[in-house]
Amino acid sequence: MTPLADIRVVEFAGMGPAPFAAMMLSDMGATVTRIARPDSQSPQPGVDVLTRGRETLYLDLKSEEGRATALEHIAGANLVIEGFRPGVMERLGLGPEVCHAVNPALVYGRMTGWGQDGPLAQSAGHDINYIAITGALWSMGEAGRPPQPPLNLLGDFGAGASFLVVGLLAALHQAQTTGKGDVVDAAICDGTNTMMGFVRGQVARGRWTYERAANRLDGSAPNYRVYTCADGKWVSVGALEPKFFRALLEAMGFGGDELERLLSLEPRDEIIETLQARFLTKTRDEWCAIFDGIDCCFAPVLDPNEALRHPHMIARGLNRETSTGPQPAPSPRFLGAGYASNTQPSAKAS
Repeated sequence: MTPLADIRVVEFAGMGPAPFAAMMLSDMGATVTRIARPDSQSPQPGVDVLTRGRETLYLDLKSEEGRATALEHIAGANLVIEGFRPGVMERLGLGPEVCHAVNPALVYGRMTGWGQDGPLAQSAGHDINYIAITGALWSMGEAGRPPQPPLNLLGDFGAGASFLVVGLLAALHQAQTTGKGDVVDAAICDGTNTMMGFVRGQVARGRWTYERAANRLDGSAPNYRVYTCADGKWVSVGALEPKFFRALLEAMGFGGDELERLLSLEPRDEIIETLQARFLTKTRDEWCAIFDGIDCCFAPVLDPNEALRHPHMIARGLNRETSTGPQPAPSPRFLGAGYASNTQPSAKAS
């Protein structure tokens, strides 16, 4: 039995975070029925990762028959997921009030960028816009250069889909206890703002500044950044704690007064120059061999194909081989449900 084996989900086909949330629920055992427009392109198994693990039902929701069929599925579901602009589902006759009339215990999940209300609720946008207004995008990148978007991992999938899944499961727990459903308003800007709580808390304690590239975790500290190696490849150093930084420096051949100077972390630009010069004396893989077995918060920066072949990724079975190439295995794991034994490791790169 997988954790959500008795849960039924109706997903209205959309883009980005909503399908990712449905994928997560399907990976955890839920039965997900994806409702798409009749003219939609069919998902390609093994290629469209975000639509894996569920069947697609093609309905014209602007027709009475299509709406009736959708409501039949909703009547027997625990969760609904939709990712349209506010008001779209109501205009289709499938808003929360209509759905709760046929299924009072239903949890109705709404995934948007801006939220169901507010001045921007009806505005178009994408991940980069949603994280921009929270201060998160501003905080990323090098000093004196434009902020660098973190792909769409922070907004769509981190602050969007993940927060939606948490909200859905919390409301589901309440519905199973009380028999009363709820509406989950999950917005990417909301989730990103919540994730910025750590930074704002550090600022309040005097441990962080809103100046970009001037903090412990934004890539500007000597002991928390990426360095270039002799072959043009990179390594990551995350040795925040003194004992880890000392171990790293000693493995690099530093000692005596020079070691103590580097451990001071000041002035940071000079220390960065010293470490960068040392890293340029060897290739990335040579540094990996030197740090092998040393507990110092070090890891190579791998490209996506290299990552598939890393021993830890293989040992954990983090990817599964399909006819079209590797796919990420479900995460997190529920060992009692047999996820570990069902994982098929993949070491192949595309």
